[in-house]
Order: sequence, then C-alpha cells, then structure tokens
Amino acid sequence: MFGEPERKAEGSLADAVRPMESFISMLQSRVEAGKDTDHKLRTYEIWTKGLIASLNELEQSCYAAQGFRERIKANTVNDMSAEELLDYRRYVYFDKNAFIRVFSLMDKLSIFLNDFLEMKTERIKPHFSYFTVLRNMREKNAHPNLTWKLNDVKERLKESTNRLRKRRNVEIHYMNSEMQDDLAQSHKEYGEEVQLENIASQSADLTQGLELVTESLRLTFQYACDKLRTKQG
Repeated sequence: MFGEPERKAEGSLADAVRPMESFISMLQSRVEAGKDTDHKLRTYEIWTKGLIASLNELEQSCYAAQGFRERIKANTVNDMSAEELLDYRRYVYFDKNAFIRVFSLMDKLSIFLNDFLEMKTERIKPHFSYFTVLRNMREKNAHPNLTWKLNDVKERLKESTNRLRKRRNVEIHYMNSEMQDDLAQSHKEYGEEVQLENIASQSADLTQGLELVTESLRLTFQYACDKLRTKQG
C-alpha cells in the first residue's frame, strides 16, 4: 500500500508473538503425545492462532492509519485537495478499523484467560469482557503473578483506553465517530466551516491501544507457557 517491503515482526509486536508461538508449540507436542483426551489443548491452539492473526490485523490497521494521517496537512475538509481528501478518508477507515479491533481482540483474550485459568467469570456476567475477567481475577486474588502485571498495564493506559472505548461505543451504537466532533461544532457555530478532529491525539491514543494489546498478550502467554511447563513437570 505504501510501496514498502513486507513488514517483519519486531519490537513489541515480536515480543508478544514469541510466547504465543512457544505456547502453540508446547500444545502441539502434548497433543502429539496423546495428552489431549478432552481436546482442550487443540482448542487453546486454535484460539492462540486466532489471537496472533487478530494482532497482525490490528497492527497493520494502526500502521496504515498512521501512514495516511501523516499525509494530511489541511485543517478542514474544504481545504483538502482531492488526493488529500482520499488520504483522509483512508485514515478514517483504518483508524476506525483499528480502535474497534483493540476491544475485539481484548475480548478474545478474555475468553482464553477465563477458560485457561478456570476463572468462571460467566457466573458473574454471562457476556463478559476482558476487563470483567481481570476484575474477577483481582477480586479473587487469583494468579497474582499475572493479575497484577496485567492490572498495572491497564491502569497505566487507562485514560487513552477510556477515550478509545468512548469512540468505539459512539461508532457502534450512535453515529460515525469522526462526525461526533462535527456535531459538537455545529451546536456552537452552525454553518461555520468545520475543523478536523484532533487526529494527532487520536493517533496517540491508538498507539497506546496497541500497547495495551501487545503487553497484555505478552504477559498472558509468558504465564501460560510457565503453567504448561509446570503441568508437564
């Protein structure tokens, strides 16, 4: 899309994928050794592969959103050339795709955590989110070596996560998220030229949303690998 060579996983992305791939390898060895009579390990393998695919999709969406954002120089849609307007619309698409995927991926992670750690969060709330599972882990003081690390990540990125959640909820339940700022400006000065939303701030929030995902995945699957090794022992 940007005329660049194919991306190779590095940095925080590679740090998250590495323990997930190790976990898959450990699962496969146990399955091949006949230690998966209830097919639970096969389920975890597929879930983990799905999380890796979702992480790649999220990271690519974040990268594309950032790439198109950097091409936008005008302060209003009316000031944009046809080419810049196309870049803006592509930015909106990939930004929106990414912030929705942040919470979709975290909810997928919650399914794995709840089952693998036997948290039984569904007894508290049938349709739970990642944050519900983490609260359940905290309140039960379960798996403290993982719980409090995950909680530290959540707390450190809480403000940006809340802004992303608000945008996600607006997009899904109310109206196009990029038009919410237009509506607020219309209430103040109807008929005046509408300024663009603060796309630099949005981009910073999205970067932290990706950090929430990669750090949570890394910590979870490092812990999952350790637990599986203990069971093997």
